[in-house]
Amino acid sequence: MRLGFRLKHYLFSAFREIFVHHHSSLEFRAKVFALIISANRDAKVENYIIVKELATEIYKGDEDRANLLMITTKELVQKVNENNGLDIDTLVENIQRDIRNVPRFAKKIDPQSLNRFIELTHDPDTRAYQNNIVEFLTTLKRETLQSKSIEILKEEEQLAKA
Repeated sequence: MRLGFRLKHYLFSAFREIFVHHHSSLEFRAKVFALIISANRDAKVENYIIVKELATEIYKGDEDRANLLMITTKELVQKVNENNGLDIDTLVENIQRDIRNVPRFAKKIDPQSLNRFIELTHDPDTRAYQNNIVEFLTTLKRETLQSKSIEILKEEEQLAKA
């Protein structure tokens, strides 16, 4: 990564909420990716390559934003792995809270994308755990989109006007 990006990342990490456009959306996506990756204790660099590919698709080639999503995801996974105030249960709670507060975030859960991470897992128990996580997120998405559809439409209209 370029030196300029590293410096920008350092500043963004410290002041992410101020400098990053749609900060909460990026953080939500990072939490979802971190949840599925951290469920695999043997997560490898290939997981972050997938995050970068998905981020490049999501952000339509915005390299800096794609890198920021990848790095944010990596930071969250590292916190979980080091048991540094974050664990899988807390990530689940945070994702549920985020969707409760901003229902349109449910649209950002893409089970097909998450299945790409499962393909990298070789341990059958870990695969089953990751499949359960994807099933949980899919159910959360479906239920939220069904129960909050009017609220989501109003929110999206307000964002379009802004």
